[in-house]
Amino acid sequence: MDTARLIKDYRYYLGYERGMSPSTVASYSSDLERFLQSVEDKAIAEVTVDDIVDYLGKRSDEGISERSQARLVSSLKSFFKWAVMEGERKDNPCDKLDAPKIGRYLPSVLSIEEIGAIMDSVDLKSRCGLRDRALLETLYGCGLRVSEAASLKISDIYFNDGFLTVIGKGNKQRLVPLGDVASEAIKNYLENGLRIPAGPEYEDFLFLSKDGKPLSRVSVFNLVKKQAMAAGIHKEISPHTFRHSFATHLVENGADLRVVQEMLGHKSILTTEIYTHIDSSVWQKSILDHHPRKQLKKLPA
Repeated sequence: MDTARLIKDYRYYLGYERGMSPSTVASYSSDLERFLQSVEDKAIAEVTVDDIVDYLGKRSDEGISERSQARLVSSLKSFFKWAVMEGERKDNPCDKLDAPKIGRYLPSVLSIEEIGAIMDSVDLKSRCGLRDRALLETLYGCGLRVSEAASLKISDIYFNDGFLTVIGKGNKQRLVPLGDVASEAIKNYLENGLRIPAGPEYEDFLFLSKDGKPLSRVSVFNLVKKQAMAAGIHKEISPHTFRHSFATHLVENGADLRVVQEMLGHKSILTTEIYTHIDSSVWQKSILDHHPRKQLKKLPA
């Protein structure tokens, strides 16, 4: 079995045909490579559902989490679906395979007061103070993923129109409203902050490091943790916490879930509902209270 060729072709399919992010492609490929090593004496067409179940059992015995098991099942289902399309086999042995049930993952949420405390903790007179404040305001005020903020370009920002464009998951572009606070913080950074001269390949990036290169994801994580400590907040937070907190505050203030879904770039409204951890009974009551059939009289018995 030409494992190297299969993995290479499959990676191309995931990245270029399905538009998955590099990190997802890497995770799926790693799962696949490890599985194929476990059945190296079999051709792809000969792999059975029992082989897959046995492998999942071994991985479970090794102590991998239910979330990791679910991803592994998803990886194998995707691969064998591709193998069928490519004519490598006639059926998908994962069709009758169920992923383990996993509970909701609800990250920490910062209150509006805690967000304010973190913003205020930034020393605007420090060398990178204006940049750091602008970055934090953008993470929270626009609900961006860390990768979206780190790769944001000056040319992506339309100050007069009050929005910016980002490239999210699946290489999809979306428009994100830019609030006044974040807009002013970015302008202040661009006009008065210390931006190290960058080479032609980096000069359009908004958030630059002291070396004149775009900030890395790790740098953004470290910045968030540093400012949380400076503000006296001891929760376990990350840049993602700002995104989650922003979505939560929007919904708490009455924003429509569909609007929040569009702004955050979620494919499913269920992701947004989980992401903002709204109690399902509250969501149900909101819908029923506004149901167009609510006012109809009951039919006679």
